[in-house]
Amino acid sequence: MHQGGNAVDRISEETFNFNPPEIACLILSHAHLDHSGLIPLLVSQGFEGPIYCTVGTSKLLPVMLHDAFGLYERDLKHQNRRRERQGKKLLKPVYRKRDVEKALAQCQPVPYDKPCPIGKDNKASVKFLDAGHILGSAITELSFSEDNKTRKLVFSGDLGKKTAVLMNPPTRVSDADIVLMESTYGNRNHRSHDDTVEQLEGILHATWNRKGNILIPSFAVGRTQEILFHLGMLHQQGKLDPWRVYLDSPMAISVTDIYDECLHLLAREDADQIRAMHKGSLKEFLPSLHYTNTPEESMALNTIANGAIIIAGRGMCTGGRITHHLKQRIWNKRNTVIFVGFQAAGTLGRILVDGAKQVRLFGEEIVVKAGIETLNGFSAHADQEELIEWLRAIEGKPRTLLVHGELSSMDALSMKLWEEYRIATEIPYKGQCIFF
Repeated sequence: MHQGGNAVDRISEETFNFNPPEIACLILSHAHLDHSGLIPLLVSQGFEGPIYCTVGTSKLLPVMLHDAFGLYERDLKHQNRRRERQGKKLLKPVYRKRDVEKALAQCQPVPYDKPCPIGKDNKASVKFLDAGHILGSAITELSFSEDNKTRKLVFSGDLGKKTAVLMNPPTRVSDADIVLMESTYGNRNHRSHDDTVEQLEGILHATWNRKGNILIPSFAVGRTQEILFHLGMLHQQGKLDPWRVYLDSPMAISVTDIYDECLHLLAREDADQIRAMHKGSLKEFLPSLHYTNTPEESMALNTIANGAIIIAGRGMCTGGRITHHLKQRIWNKRNTVIFVGFQAAGTLGRILVDGAKQVRLFGEEIVVKAGIETLNGFSAHADQEELIEWLRAIEGKPRTLLVHGELSSMDALSMKLWEEYRIATEIPYKGQCIFF
């Protein structure tokens, strides 16, 4: 699902260039909506096959798809009220809640590192490896036999950083015939983890001293939990001013509970230390953390003059509660907005990061005087150096295609791989068929 804009307009523009009932199965790398969001639409158009995913993804997917449907249903009602007033024909939903439920029932969780036969003749198999991006994220190995020879396609999915505190490092792949690799940050490297934590500490302290508030647009899965962990670490170390921290996202609250439940799966070298510091739940680790579930609780945050860190959905400011908080606070120079993840072109988040002096929110032009900060070191994606390191670990010279990135990122990564390592890559165009 493409991100940004009205949910109804966004989904109504999506089309499949294949016949859904003819698809045998679906392999899902992880639960983020840019990968999973159109599954109910696929089901509504006749797809009935199994959906293979990891156990972690199967836990997150109900939260993600139900939330997305709720937003779609709300936007559809709003549009139809306007159309009715204008005497226009009402829009029909392109998918319904029953399609979400049916999609979830079609999921078949597969443990990491365990080959699972797929297809009618079982000549193909899928194996998931930990991608270290979010809970349940996977690198997909698709193996199949052809002319008595086994071939292997590897899709990186979204690769995480080695330093993400609540994730395992991405698994190295030993061999492949063809590789599809993401390239979100193919044109840059992140600031180091320690420098990023130090930057966060400095921003928080400066904003506290000028009696402001902090707004953090929330990516509900992964980024929110890592930010809360780092806030908890600063609190435990006595480096956090007496902020009140509000998690203003029902979806992020649900996901945070799932992360707490699954922390035992962490297998990195310092996992025991992280679990000990975590104290069983992020809320216990960060005592000043408050959950705001209802719209009324969210609106009540507007009365707080200063001293609040508000983490609210959505991460690219494409709607959700964060847009209401921006309207209330972005005009005040004492406040700070902290972006902690990738901002896609055309989104409000990207417009703010690019330095806009004025933005339009809810039909009103609002001046931007709050500080705008970006912490790329907390990104859940591998940077250029880590992408190259992951690819170079694959033996032989697999055919490599770069996907999932803006053209500038793919071009930069492709050039770097060729000039420094003589690794040739391709950038496929939309609708292209790949034969190998």
